[in-house]
Amino acid sequence: MGVFASSDDPGSSGHEQVVFCQDKQTGLRAIIAIHSTALGPALGGTRFYPYASEAEALADVLDLSRGMAYKNALAGLDLGGGKAVIWGDPEKLKSEALLRAYGRFVESLRGRYYTACDVGTYVADMDVIARETRFVTGRSVEHGGAGDSSVLTAWGVFQGMRAAAEHVWGTPTLAGRTVGVAGLGKVGRHLTGHLIDDGARVVATDVSPRACEWARQTYPQVELVSDVTALITADIDVYAPCALGGALNDDTVPALRAKVVAGAANNQLAHPGVEKLLAERGVLYAPDYVVNAGGVIQVADEIDGFNFERAKLRATRIYDTTREILRLADADGVPPAEAADRLAERRMADVGRLRTILLP
Repeated sequence: MGVFASSDDPGSSGHEQVVFCQDKQTGLRAIIAIHSTALGPALGGTRFYPYASEAEALADVLDLSRGMAYKNALAGLDLGGGKAVIWGDPEKLKSEALLRAYGRFVESLRGRYYTACDVGTYVADMDVIARETRFVTGRSVEHGGAGDSSVLTAWGVFQGMRAAAEHVWGTPTLAGRTVGVAGLGKVGRHLTGHLIDDGARVVATDVSPRACEWARQTYPQVELVSDVTALITADIDVYAPCALGGALNDDTVPALRAKVVAGAANNQLAHPGVEKLLAERGVLYAPDYVVNAGGVIQVADEIDGFNFERAKLRATRIYDTTREILRLADADGVPPAEAADRLAERRMADVGRLRTILLP
């Protein structure tokens, strides 16, 4: 088992620390990226995914950890931004020994990084990792945790979507609107329920036949389409990307018929400049790291002893944060993503500076 920190990659990307972890016996290959601890320990989930290469895994963890720094800042948390990826197929590679080996690497950072669930990792995995480290959130209720963080992730996305609807159509509801949900995984399922309860019509797609069958059985009123292309070219008012990142790119944005984009996926903008392309087409983009912060709010609440109602109340405030960002974007004449970045950077600078005041 070995660990080393890269000295080149963090500096070029603005990260404080990037740690490569390997345990050959279990097959563990992981990267932990800490973007910022200006507001407190870095918090972000562990993604277990079969990347095509180490370079692809590194690029993803750098992007995701930066997004977590901004997300945690705008969520009002006293936490910095970090993320981890385990490179491999979780269906083939995941084991108790691998997860525990990973936990020891997390522990080696001595609290600079708290981990949680992400794509390919679940609450049960966090309980295993926690057998080797104290710095784990997103644990099971039986072990004093918050349970499935997708519950408040979806609730927060719904609140952000309500704020965007109010900005575009004048009322904070999706009633009578058609929402296209791309991805019926953990978050997409909860979001679909909130939308239907609010009176929205839902069109959805997922690459998993099992997820589509769940929709047919649970919400037969949901219209299922073959793929994302069919979804974004459908007659929808709101597009909700709830799968992997990069959903908004040079191909999808010109084809998009929705007037609002608000979804749970991380890093929805495929590259810088996409937010301006959306604005030019008259599409309102609710920044992903603003509206999908409910999950990190939920798991962060575990650090001081989890209380669901307290966490839900904080996640509900995503509505107010989104409203303020959209207002600032209009006032400054910039895309919402830029307004959100400015607000997050201001908080990291203003509050983070207080750590320079030495205490006895």
